[in-house]
Amino acid sequence: MSQSSSPKKILVIDDDPILLEVLAEHLRDAGYQPATAEGGAAGIRCLYQTRPDLVVLDVMMPRMDGWETCARIREATDVPVIMLTAKGAPLDKLRGFRLGVDDYVTKPCDFAELLARINAVLRRTARPSPDALEIYTSGDLTVNISERRVTRARHPIALTPTEFRLLAALAQQQGRPLSHDQLLGAVWNPALHDDPHGVKRYIWYLRQKIEIDPANPQHILTERGYGYRLARD
Repeated sequence: MSQSSSPKKILVIDDDPILLEVLAEHLRDAGYQPATAEGGAAGIRCLYQTRPDLVVLDVMMPRMDGWETCARIREATDVPVIMLTAKGAPLDKLRGFRLGVDDYVTKPCDFAELLARINAVLRRTARPSPDALEIYTSGDLTVNISERRVTRARHPIALTPTEFRLLAALAQQQGRPLSHDQLLGAVWNPALHDDPHGVKRYIWYLRQKIEIDPANPQHILTERGYGYRLARD
């Protein structure tokens, strides 16, 4: 695995100390710098102390479960989150994606799969070089990818990390449409194929925030029978 000069820090939050030890060993062997926390409250403390590049988070934990832990993480940071859990029902996955997780891996899974998911999420969420200034406009909407900032008529719009990646993927196409499958590949892991309406749902979420009249969008336009595009100036 190709690594930068300093290894990426991966925080694993789970209530199983044996699993934490095993995952930490595998991550270290793969070239990452692991940190572990036993339970949600400890995980939040460790998040502030270590400032990880990615979090692997269990759902079924006592006291503060993974849902609450994820919500706390999202209040503080847009660090990528992969949920690793035995709860694999479609509704559980949708709940995770709504909370802003970047991928959802069901137990049991082998470490090679988890490592592939970690690598993929880190690639998708990598911040651009400071020299690569990327700013796109659509009417009064401005998408500053370099600074991860969106404004409409100069007023900031708060987006979840997933919503921002969806908007950025559309903006970077310079007005060309992206299909449902292309958006899945650019923004999510193919795990979202379990929900055929997932992209449409997130387009709806995004339109509620960036459109003056979401029922008559002026920015995110539907290409009937194909996908979506961002209107360009």
